[in-house]
Amino acid sequence: MLFHLFYGALGDKIGFLRVFRYTSTRILAAAITALLLSFILGPWFIDKLKSRQIGETIRTDGPQTHKKKAGTPTMGGSLILFCLTVSTLLWCDLKNPFVWLALSVTAAFGAIGFADDLIKVRGDKNGLNAKLRLLLEFAIAGGAMVYLFYSDAMAPEVRLHVQLPFTNFNESTLELPAWLYCIFGTVVVVGTANAVNFTDGLDGLAIGPSIMNAGTFLVFAYIAGVQTTLAVNGHEVTIAQYLHVAHINGIEELAIFCAALFGTGIGFLWYNAYPAQVFMGDVGSLSLGGAIGMLAVLTKNELVLLVVGGLFVVEALSSIIQTGVYKATKKAGPDGKMTGKRVFLMAPIHHHYEKKGWDEPKIIVRFWLVSALLALMALGTLKLR
Repeated sequence: MLFHLFYGALGDKIGFLRVFRYTSTRILAAAITALLLSFILGPWFIDKLKSRQIGETIRTDGPQTHKKKAGTPTMGGSLILFCLTVSTLLWCDLKNPFVWLALSVTAAFGAIGFADDLIKVRGDKNGLNAKLRLLLEFAIAGGAMVYLFYSDAMAPEVRLHVQLPFTNFNESTLELPAWLYCIFGTVVVVGTANAVNFTDGLDGLAIGPSIMNAGTFLVFAYIAGVQTTLAVNGHEVTIAQYLHVAHINGIEELAIFCAALFGTGIGFLWYNAYPAQVFMGDVGSLSLGGAIGMLAVLTKNELVLLVVGGLFVVEALSSIIQTGVYKATKKAGPDGKMTGKRVFLMAPIHHHYEKKGWDEPKIIVRFWLVSALLALMALGTLKLR
């Protein structure tokens, strides 16, 4: 809204406001706005959660050190969602379909998480029915994919082509039918959302890598969409063409969404860092995961997501492997109880290291360092083509 006010209504009358036409200016404005909103609203929001006794319920089979966290305010992801939405709406071009797609899926996944958290807070520790939750997630992500790949939001020469890491997008021959790309994109979004949800088990563990993912996709979105040209061998080419990635008209507006996500993530980390004053809950983890998944699809970096979001992938795989092996080897013991083999001491994998005796801050910081390395590797794919 401020973009349309400053650049549209007031830009011709007040010359210096025309600086807001530049994506780079609004990237900074969005990040700062989201960060300040998080800092200003955070204490009030946490107090409101405490006054309404919206506290975390700790699983009985979890690490014993987590029992002291019982009652810590949860559903803090509502603050993330609010600050992200407000900052995005203030500084983005509201005519851009990519912004609305990313924001809509993020908010819808957040609504699913909110319902899940609310049910848990009211006494049912199982939360929203797992099958219903997945059905809603697939319906939301699937609807977004159908619109994206059956509309004119993306140019035909880009829409159905898959960007393979370390290859030249313009020379890639991998093209999927629209129906198959819809399924593929849906799985990417839903899978990412649930992977972030698995990761959200320690103070600040999920928000740290989410910030790094937001920063990485900010770069991807800006490069893919910006119209700035370079002189190469006597020819004018866009930055996307120079780096051999997909050039998508209008996708640079998503860099502002990423900046808002980056800023609100840092603001939330202020209160979520160990020892946490507030937990994000499913409303936070599902909305963050939905946002990151959509960013990967919209910037044509679905496969690069396996690198930049590698920590989330490992967390999800550890749970899948643990469950699969246990079910495959499950049998009745001498006392009649069902037992099975386990690959990890406890899943997801961050709990495995807790069981091995690692202190929680050590696990968190080391996982952040791994995520930072993966983000740098993902950015490295821009040059290694």
